[in-house]
Amino acid sequence: MIALFDIDGDNFLAVRALSVREDQRGFLDSATGILARGYAYRGCRARVWGVAAEGEIVGLALVKDMDEEPACYDLQQFMIDARFQNRGYGSEALRLILARLAEERKYGCVEVCVKKTDAGALRVYEKAGFTDTGYIDDDAPDCINLIYRFD
Repeated sequence: MIALFDIDGDNFLAVRALSVREDQRGFLDSATGILARGYAYRGCRARVWGVAAEGEIVGLALVKDMDEEPACYDLQQFMIDARFQNRGYGSEALRLILARLAEERKYGCVEVCVKKTDAGALRVYEKAGFTDTGYIDDDAPDCINLIYRFD
């Protein structure tokens, strides 16, 4: 069973120890970097959630509000530790993240920017219902911007 949890003093060190495979490091920040981004973006209501599977910490996600157009939730970072990949945890955690945001419903959609070469992440997002916006960010031309719209 997958669950999202808040990061606190009791689990911070275990969360900070999460990492992805060497070949994935160009796609994501480190766990420490994700935690720091959550702090830096606190003015944008950033939330950093841990991901647990059967009580074991397996991943981390950062979502922030993006009020400029198009206003949406911005899924900034989402990782499953290398030891726990290819078990369906990413897909299930993403489903929980989307359900939590849908329940809150401050915005009608969630956006994520994914490197074009990150085939695994693209599959997970597309399987969850994200679609290509067609937008190319001049600052990240090697990325695909995906959107998930709440029904």
